[in-house]
Amino acid sequence: MDEEYDVIVLGTGLKECILSGLLSVDGLKVLHMDRNDYYGGDSTSLNLNQLWKRFRGEDKPPAHLGASRDYNVDMVPKFMMANGTLVRTLIHTDVTKYLSFKAVDGSYVFSKGKIYKVPATDMEALKSPLMGLFEKRRARNFFIYVQDYNEADPKTHQGLDLTRVTTRELIAKYGLSEDTVDFIGHALALHRDDRYLDEPALDTVKRMKLYAESLARFQGGSPYIYPLYGLGELPQGFARLSAVYGGTYMLNKPECKVEFDMEGKVCGVTSEGETAKCKKVVCDPSYLPNKVRKIGRVVRAIAIMSHPIPNTNESHSVQIILPQKQLGRRSDMYVFCCSYTHNVAPRGKFIAFVSAEAETDNPQSELKPGLDLLGPVDEIFYDIYDRYEPVNEPSLDNCFVSTSYDATTHFETTVTDVLNMYTMITGKTVDLSVDLSAASAAEEY
Repeated sequence: MDEEYDVIVLGTGLKECILSGLLSVDGLKVLHMDRNDYYGGDSTSLNLNQLWKRFRGEDKPPAHLGASRDYNVDMVPKFMMANGTLVRTLIHTDVTKYLSFKAVDGSYVFSKGKIYKVPATDMEALKSPLMGLFEKRRARNFFIYVQDYNEADPKTHQGLDLTRVTTRELIAKYGLSEDTVDFIGHALALHRDDRYLDEPALDTVKRMKLYAESLARFQGGSPYIYPLYGLGELPQGFARLSAVYGGTYMLNKPECKVEFDMEGKVCGVTSEGETAKCKKVVCDPSYLPNKVRKIGRVVRAIAIMSHPIPNTNESHSVQIILPQKQLGRRSDMYVFCCSYTHNVAPRGKFIAFVSAEAETDNPQSELKPGLDLLGPVDEIFYDIYDRYEPVNEPSLDNCFVSTSYDATTHFETTVTDVLNMYTMITGKTVDLSVDLSAASAAEEY
């Protein structure tokens, strides 16, 4: 262990594993350590026995739930946008060869007490029961504008500079109702709250285009894909990548104390009496608690069920977004469900998650609107964790700390954090202009 490394990465959460993979490919000498004896950190997947141990203490799960090894229950459940940044990163690094994906069946939105399929194109807008006849026409016109919009071609801008015009102003031009704006902003553009309305519209238009392009990619019922056997496969895929390029891995290393020199710059990491020297440290917030601040809490329910979520067209995998305004909240609620078709549960079993940013002192009760959509459950567990973000100045101490995982059930925010960290560490940007068809062979069943 007494060697010098360019970067030591602490924690094998997804963010840390992507970074150690990218940095190893760049030719940096990387040592990757974790205090746990398993991969994944906060974003690990648990089998049934591990799930029981974590949430129920020692008692054994009931036999009727099936074999423990047939379960892969994600602790941070998220789907991937088919054309999104995570898939591009997987292709860029060739980690796709370690994983198999399958499309997600459905994408739904909660509106006025019911759930509806999210319309993503002008044709779907015309068919959607979410809107009345005149509203459908207005929405269709807006969708056509978004579909035709090309940042590089001013003819498609219709005289609007979307770097200046706010989303609110753009939507007003099409006369859309509040409920339509709600599903566009939250279920298509995947904004977490309503701040986007007063920000430049370009970001929202790009997000809507990403949704529509991802939806078109697999001709399925949603724009999302998800790995067979769950998300635990992702950190391990990037860990393999790092190892192929000479990265060193050490699990089950207690303490992992970060050492600093006289100037306050990181100089190494000590574990079990040995110190590995390094120039930079990358880690999750738990390894450098004095360099982060708490920014909120996520509350999540995990339910094991014997049926799909009602009113989702028997979908075996589905996301439902409950926009804040529909619930009288300050941020959205998310429902995520997957099943034996993605090899995360035994045949006939479904795993549903309801997650939200905690806004009160009684977070469990906040999840009621999402839980009410699930129907009967066999078992339910509740998880609450604090979210942290870094407050240090990496240029002064060479410590690069990731932000805790949020309540969203898709990966766009996660990967944005990773790519920003990569740029801070290396001064470069990852080229994500990849051939997206490179990931399709494994994904089509």
